Amino acid sequence: MGATHQVNKPHKSRFSSKSSRNIHKTSVKDRLAIVKSSRNVGKGARATRLQRNKMIREQKKAAVLKEKRELSGSKCPPRVIVLFALRDTVDLEPVANDLLSLLSNDSSAVLSETVASSEYRTRVTVLKAPHGDLQSCLEMAKVADLLVFVASVTARSLCEETDSYFIDSFGKHCLSIFKSLGLPSTAVFVRDLPTELKQRNELKKVCTSSLASEFPEDCKFYPADTKDDLHKFLSLFKEQRLKTPHWRTQRPYLTTNKVDTVYDVNSDKCTLVLSGYLRARNLSVNQLVHVSGAGDFQLCKIEVLKDPFALNSKKKQDLMDSDEMHDGEIIRSLVPDPEIQESLVVENTPDLIAGEQTWPTEAEMAQADEDRKQKKLRKRKLPAGTSEYQAAWIVDDSDEEQSDCDNEDEDGMMLDEVNGFPGLEGNKYVDADGDGASLRLGDSDDETDNDSVMMEVDNMTTEKIQDELKELKEAHAADEEYPDEVDTPLDVPARKRFAKYRGLKSFRTSSWDPKESLPQDYAKIFEFDNFKRTQKHVHAKALELEDENREDNILVGSYARLHIKEVPCIVVSKLRSLAQTTPVTTCGLLKHESKVSVLHFSVKKHETYDAPIKSKEELIFHVGFRQFVARPTFSILKAVGDGAAPVVAAVGSLKTVDPDRIILKRLILTGYPQRVSKRKASVRHMFYNPEDVKWFKPVEIYTKRGLRGRIKEPVGTHGAMKCLLNGVLAQSDTVCLNLFKRSYPKWPTRHFPLLD
Repeated sequence: MGATHQVNKPHKSRFSSKSSRNIHKTSVKDRLAIVKSSRNVGKGARATRLQRNKMIREQKKAAVLKEKRELSGSKCPPRVIVLFALRDTVDLEPVANDLLSLLSNDSSAVLSETVASSEYRTRVTVLKAPHGDLQSCLEMAKVADLLVFVASVTARSLCEETDSYFIDSFGKHCLSIFKSLGLPSTAVFVRDLPTELKQRNELKKVCTSSLASEFPEDCKFYPADTKDDLHKFLSLFKEQRLKTPHWRTQRPYLTTNKVDTVYDVNSDKCTLVLSGYLRARNLSVNQLVHVSGAGDFQLCKIEVLKDPFALNSKKKQDLMDSDEMHDGEIIRSLVPDPEIQESLVVENTPDLIAGEQTWPTEAEMAQADEDRKQKKLRKRKLPAGTSEYQAAWIVDDSDEEQSDCDNEDEDGMMLDEVNGFPGLEGNKYVDADGDGASLRLGDSDDETDNDSVMMEVDNMTTEKIQDELKELKEAHAADEEYPDEVDTPLDVPARKRFAKYRGLKSFRTSSWDPKESLPQDYAKIFEFDNFKRTQKHVHAKALELEDENREDNILVGSYARLHIKEVPCIVVSKLRSLAQTTPVTTCGLLKHESKVSVLHFSVKKHETYDAPIKSKEELIFHVGFRQFVARPTFSILKAVGDGAAPVVAAVGSLKTVDPDRIILKRLILTGYPQRVSKRKASVRHMFYNPEDVKWFKPVEIYTKRGLRGRIKEPVGTHGAMKCLLNGVLAQSDTVCLNLFKRSYPKWPTRHFPLLD
């Protein structure tokens, strides 16, 4: 008997789905209409969706085809390939020569760094980054379309450390900086591979596995020993879609290695002449430009020249020396319009009488008369027979109270709060709302108030105070909050030493007027009413420059000669020396970008920089193509000393431009318990005279172990004080008092690195 197969009855459901649950309640005619309409809706939605997806695919395909045509056409400037050696033992000269000779179809010496290849239908500029020169490597990485890192497998036998076969410390240092700037497309050339196939593949695999973690995931490794290897690379490179950092696409820029000058014998300034291909965006002759490291300037003329490296040119590239390129045919010349040219304004011109006292207005005088009448109408108890003149000299109770309050304010520390601690002295228990915590200060009868215990009876000398303070510092060294904690000087009163500081009841909720007591240099800066709105408006105006029909524009890909006026001659001489190893980059500026304001950066100290970064010391900021010198309050390229090469101190990004943003510097004054009686404690070494205790009395105190409280009164003559806390103070705890002062960036002695 064969195997039996169990067959169950199908489930008999009255309704096959929720949608058909109520279908039996409708007529057959209506049922058919519903089914027909829903079927048509589904077909229409599907057809619309398919049509939209087809349109998106066609747009992307058209964009790719347009990009490929531009890459092989004359509108696209030559692609910049920057060769960077991962070790100092790697020689870049053979790699560069092989690439240029392969592109030019000529094995003879190549005189120019730029080559137009009719075989590969592309134009390429090859730059060699000098190993060990951080400034040059940084400037080349900013303009690179493809950053090629060159590794040598022979370094494995020369290096004992297994983690540094193919890259040395300078290579790692530069690579981390390139990542912070934003890497363009990258590739790795592997050199000095053996000819035997098996060993070649093994060594390449070892190199790839060792360096893969240092580079992006899409980074490709290519053998680059022979011209056949480079030919395979170039065949892929000419079709490759290169990625570019976002900041580079926002502004037009031009790079060159040749600096020319038109001197004026009657002035210490001259006209700087730079020639090169315009990239990224169109440039207007009415725009301001920034020469990297030199500053912001106006243009006096732009000349569009005949392309010296056109793809359809039949002239040999080795016959095009620099003189022929400089004396190229001028196709078009543009001069700025004085009425619409952007003015070169860096600093604001302050109004010297803006803060002077003015004559009161009529409204203010009327208000004063009204207040005087209200004061006369107020009833006062006066002795019989007192005249109006005599009554003016009699102080009533309300005046005395007001006078007492004024005296307390004058003698006490400035405290930004609504309900401060001075008003809490008469309460038995008080709930003070500060930073979300409840503060209960006990001053009840059940707590012993033995003044003889709390009073300071010994007569301490300065030497004894210093010795005792040193012992206490050593005992509490583990809890020290460096560098905010400071010692109160013995010879200067604390109210004078910290006169510019103030107390805050709550760091989070206390108010601080951003216009109060600003330094004089703040009158020179510019402020935006709404930075985000202004930024959006400026970018919208910049898009108008992309119109090809504008008469004041030169188009992307044009070979142009920029005439930059009123450049200091000493800056030009420095640019000439820099141009021998580093490309000189000039970028167009958007509106308002030349004006001085307060910038806020989010920075992180670089992993390779160990020295402390002091506030208000001069640092060189690299923000995109721009370089400027500033003295920030918080501590990014730093100059070590006279003639020394700059080093990277920190990296980060720009957050906002806002002069009203408040940066506070905090100081912590510390004291140590002398005697403790429940919630009361006698604290020493925070101050050294009773007047300082009274001055800082309104400020809240706290301990490192979480207690909070206030100063009640001074004890003795050496600055000890009685404090009330919301808990029992441990003898090993530390009493702290926070003081705050607004910190401002200091005005730099120069705005740009190349200026003296």
